Amino acid sequence: MSEIFSIKSISEFHELLGLPLPEHPLISLIHDEMLMNHDNIRDELFNVKYTSELYYIVFKDKVRGSFGYGRSTYDFQEGTLIFSSPRQVLTSPSKEMENGVNGWALLFHPDLIRESSLGEKMDNYTFFSYDVNEALHLSPKEEKFILELVLKIKEEYSQNIDQHSQTLIVSNIELLLNYCVRFYDRQFYTRTNINKNFVSDFESALIAYFNSSKLEEEGLPSTNYFGHKLNMSTNYLSDMLKKETGKSIKEHIDGFMVEKAKLFLLNSDKKISEIAYDFGFEYPQSFTRIFKNKTGMSPVEYRKSK
Repeated sequence: MSEIFSIKSISEFHELLGLPLPEHPLISLIHDEMLMNHDNIRDELFNVKYTSELYYIVFKDKVRGSFGYGRSTYDFQEGTLIFSSPRQVLTSPSKEMENGVNGWALLFHPDLIRESSLGEKMDNYTFFSYDVNEALHLSPKEEKFILELVLKIKEEYSQNIDQHSQTLIVSNIELLLNYCVRFYDRQFYTRTNINKNFVSDFESALIAYFNSSKLEEEGLPSTNYFGHKLNMSTNYLSDMLKKETGKSIKEHIDGFMVEKAKLFLLNSDKKISEIAYDFGFEYPQSFTRIFKNKTGMSPVEYRKSK
């Protein structure tokens, strides 16, 4: 099994790349010119798996040729943003690939935002756990705008640190992420026909699961089941469904389960607990809670009302 590198700090990342010490211990902007065509990076650091304690926002400019996106392939020339959060397992690109594109990487340690409001809502930025083939593709105008924000962050952390530095750095990171949310929404919208194909595939997979023996053998499907089934990250699929249908994966599963449960309630004499166990619930109260949330009635009330 090949070695997996572990990167714990900004300083360690700089050291691995043969760069000078970072200007700030918790954040750094690394652009292509700093790497000098990558000749100062050890060969064993290319095309290897690694984990990191850092957040990454990586921009690659004009990746040439085709690019996988979900299960489809697209030709594009716009710049691409890729996001990664701490403890994800990543694979570094080959040396040949890296020498073929330009770009930059903004890295920051969770300690930078830990005591801020941004730290409390980082989980809301679900694109940090999208797969690489679900990257954000920027138009030239968006690309310029994002670069200006990134350079503003660098300008702030490069100055003499004062009592305002932390707040300004973090607020600009949050602004950057909020614009990425907007641009992802634009990407969902402009690729709506492709998204609708995935929605159709998801609905078919959902129906197939509920009509198979899997329901009885394994209980309700997990959200991850459908991500694997459709060959995309669970968060991306859920966000895409939310944009197209107004419901997340979990909401679709619960809704489908409730519709099935209604049939059992009206066409069988099974106890509520038996129906709950058939759906894989360990505790019938959990089934009742979801059913009431969806219908406004408990299973018992629904059965009596019909």
